[in-house]
Amino acid sequence: MDWLYQFPFQYQINTDAIDKAFKKFAFSADAVLQVIRNGLNSFLSMIHEILEFLPWWVLVIVVVIVGYKQSKKISTAIIYGAMLYLIGMVGLWELMIPTLAIIIAAVFISILFGFPIGILISTSERANTLVRPILDLMQTMPIFVYLIPAVILFGMGRVPAVMATVIYSIVPIIRLTTLGIKQVDHEVVEAAKAFGSTPLQAMVKVQIPQAFPTIMAGVNQTLMMAMAMVVTTSMIGVAGLGLEVLISVNRIEVGRGLVSGTAVVIIAILLDRLSQGWTNNTNKEESL
Repeated sequence: MDWLYQFPFQYQINTDAIDKAFKKFAFSADAVLQVIRNGLNSFLSMIHEILEFLPWWVLVIVVVIVGYKQSKKISTAIIYGAMLYLIGMVGLWELMIPTLAIIIAAVFISILFGFPIGILISTSERANTLVRPILDLMQTMPIFVYLIPAVILFGMGRVPAVMATVIYSIVPIIRLTTLGIKQVDHEVVEAAKAFGSTPLQAMVKVQIPQAFPTIMAGVNQTLMMAMAMVVTTSMIGVAGLGLEVLISVNRIEVGRGLVSGTAVVIIAILLDRLSQGWTNNTNKEESL
């Protein structure tokens, strides 16, 4: 009765051929990849140097001010500042800087490419049909898998971390940009065109402003996914809070893991609350 539970045939995928083809591509495109690698390294170094140049108290004050503007509550703003201060108080400020640099770089690149892609998909049903399965694959693929091609193409370190983070976190900004633009009232768009607006003018002056709250929700989700991925990239030698968490796991140091993990949680909470506050304020302005 074994035949009832066994597949009639199995096809063994030649994974070695896939590996060889990928490595061959990496070798043949090394000149282009080197340009990308150098450009990303320079961009990351610039962000890192800016964050290092700013004194810790300046960043804390900035968080307090932004927190107050978003929440309109001084108590909430002080709590945000105290949370950021706590990271420095436990001696993890220097490790936070490279983590923030990678997050900022990855989110910037995700918005730079994801926003126009989302607009393109919203205006073309054919593009939507082609891109949607790719987005589904990118969103559901285990995040560890992204590290493999990133390392093959760009080696170890910060650059593959940024590339893997972008691939993982770009999906929300694309999806929510598309959704926001599609949800704009069709009659409003037609009215703009009736008054002489070209399709591009209608997109820039009507559809994008109307969809801005939804787009900002996509930015918020991109931030959160980038934060999650940056911790994972510690496996390919990226310095920062993620590496501290990885070391604590390897050495089975519970206290060290709790402290570094709490720092990661604090950054995630601050990024989430501050970006959500911006979205909420935008919604209020739109309603007024």
